[in-house]
Amino acid sequence: MSARRDSAAKRIPPFAALGSALSAQFSRIQPQMFASNQAPAPVAHEEPAHEEAAHDEPVSRAIEAPAKEAVPDQVVPGLIQADNDAAGSVIRDSVSPASIPAEIPVSAPDPASMVPRETLDSVFTLHAAADGAAGPEAIEGGVSDSAVEPSTSVDVMDLMDESTPLARELAHENRRREKLRGRVLPRPAETRIMTVSNQKGGVGKTTTTVNLAAALASAGLNVLVIDIDPQGNASTALGIDHRAEVESIYDVLIDDLPLANVVAQCPDISNLICAPATIHLAGAEIELVSLVAREQRLRRAIDAYAAERERLGEERLDYIFIDCPPSLGLLTVNAFVAAREVLIPIQCEYYALEGLSQLLKNIEMIQKHLNADLVVSTILLTMYDGRTNLAAQVAAEVREHFPEQVLGAVVPRSVRISEAPSYQQTVMTYDPSSSGALSYLEAAAEIAQRG
Repeated sequence: MSARRDSAAKRIPPFAALGSALSAQFSRIQPQMFASNQAPAPVAHEEPAHEEAAHDEPVSRAIEAPAKEAVPDQVVPGLIQADNDAAGSVIRDSVSPASIPAEIPVSAPDPASMVPRETLDSVFTLHAAADGAAGPEAIEGGVSDSAVEPSTSVDVMDLMDESTPLARELAHENRRREKLRGRVLPRPAETRIMTVSNQKGGVGKTTTTVNLAAALASAGLNVLVIDIDPQGNASTALGIDHRAEVESIYDVLIDDLPLANVVAQCPDISNLICAPATIHLAGAEIELVSLVAREQRLRRAIDAYAAERERLGEERLDYIFIDCPPSLGLLTVNAFVAAREVLIPIQCEYYALEGLSQLLKNIEMIQKHLNADLVVSTILLTMYDGRTNLAAQVAAEVREHFPEQVLGAVVPRSVRISEAPSYQQTVMTYDPSSSGALSYLEAAAEIAQRG
């Protein structure tokens, strides 16, 4: 046993001997590793003096550093000793004028997105031929249809790029405008009296009233707006003075003042007049309770005003819009009794649907007891946001339950519509090119066509 232990001790060096061997190896290579201008030289491998030293070979190989190609002495000191100025000069010297290209290459445009040259040449040739055939007097006012052959005309809409969502939206709006351009709205056989009502606030009753009235009046129809909302927002939007001392619809309902004494001309649109509302209407609900025929007072005032216009030889009114407060009190009842049609603006949200059922029940009560001719003729979707699924779902449900009453036109959320009243204008005069103005034009045309 002792002999085997002695032979094993001779083959395996003790840990002290191994540590000494490592220290010796490291002391030999340390000066070469930290030399600044010379690459470290490989460590020479010494043959072990004894047979047991063969076990140290893996350790020696692990410590050895591979030989590398030495960097020239003139390069390394120059890079190490260069300061900021020297570095800057090196950069400046490396960028010479000869290295800058004379022309910057520009990528060629995509041929698929370009209008062919032949198409543009045909358009220019067409306009030149039309101008020459029509004469100078036609060029001044535009080329007539007879000067251009239909077979050679080019539709500008066909040349529009619709590769992006914004471009598609603009192209869609342009097509909608083209359909409305030059359209003449028919006059109704008799005056259409429409009450704009919804007991839920903030759905766009006043906005719808003034903008539909402005759109119809701009088409040459005679329109009257009666503001029975104590807030007087419709009067503000039409630029009508409605201070407390001004005679208003309150005096018509309470003091039997003729409606002709309170109507005022809208400053922006010639065929549009308005009976303003003042703050006194806030107490009219209580004062009407004790008056005779309290539900019929507005209707009688409208009939008397129509007879007065006829007596004076003035044109009859084509449309009368009554803007109601967000409630179902006596003021709204007066509007229902005076009208023959109800226009309900519905905001594309859930709460608007919840209040619609109660409004329809009240309209049924008016039909049974006070005005049998009253019908819900028009429903307009307002504040539509096409980016949300909720708006699309509400619109689909309303169209499903009221397929004949809902207009095809939808009024989107628009900043221009909200800004217009602050300038005492409707969106029709504030920004006629906006999407909101276009939607109300479409709605007005649809109402007129339904007759």
